[in-house]
Amino acid sequence: MTALAVLGVLLGGLTGCGDGGGVGGASAVVAPAATERSPVPVRSPSHAAPAAPPTLALGPGGLTPVFSHGPRTGGKVVALTFDADMTAAEGARAAAGEHFDNPALIALLRERKVPATVFMTGRWAEEYPDQARSIGADPLFEVANHSYSHYAFKSPCYGLPTVAGPDMRADAARAADAFRKAGVVRTVPYFRFPGGCYDSTSLRALAPERMTAVQWDVVGGDAFATDADAVAAQVLSGVRPGSLVVMHCTRSAAPVTVDAVRRVVPELRRRGYRFVRVSDLIRAATA
Repeated sequence: MTALAVLGVLLGGLTGCGDGGGVGGASAVVAPAATERSPVPVRSPSHAAPAAPPTLALGPGGLTPVFSHGPRTGGKVVALTFDADMTAAEGARAAAGEHFDNPALIALLRERKVPATVFMTGRWAEEYPDQARSIGADPLFEVANHSYSHYAFKSPCYGLPTVAGPDMRADAARAADAFRKAGVVRTVPYFRFPGGCYDSTSLRALAPERMTAVQWDVVGGDAFATDADAVAAQVLSGVRPGSLVVMHCTRSAAPVTVDAVRRVVPELRRRGYRFVRVSDLIRAATA
């Protein structure tokens, strides 16, 4: 892994690090494949009051379940997800003028009417409460938990500081509390591990929170990228029906994301894809 890729992982996770390695890990409990049941179409998001967000049942041994993509046979749909990363130790950098937010990205998604799921750290919500509240009040979006500290829940994880096992649940709960204090209303019970790193210990630690861990099957590659066309090409080459794409909502760490999304959205629509949120993919997978 290059130094650039390592930095990308630190800001949101470019590879999964489950027990079995790779996205989701071999021990992950993934939603049953759509081929095991009649195809269930994924409905386009509406602006009506949402139904209760679906979750997966606990896995074997009571572990937190892990979801990496939606049904492959439920129609040409794709979920864009954006990690709003900020660690517990980056306050001084924000005070010095570094931008961990990306208002232009959110504005573009609204302009193009693209639903998305934002995986937000509690520290980000504390730093940008007005933006967190605005995103969380918009029916186009849903806000999910990306931990409070953005420290790793499995070690090693690309140099990230590590949350101790007994503190993992409290870290996730602290993020949820930060969302409440910021006034974020449209939250969903999903968790994305910092760096994408997890193991059976972390899955067990979060099980009492009854959240579904959400990974991905398409890496956007936008962290620290400087070529928007290359990022767009990487996304477009990886998307399949039911795909779940991971990108970032941090200007300083992912400066070309807006331009990449500006290229990705019309091309995927031209190919017949509809954009949905993670909750829509999970609902289709569990129907």
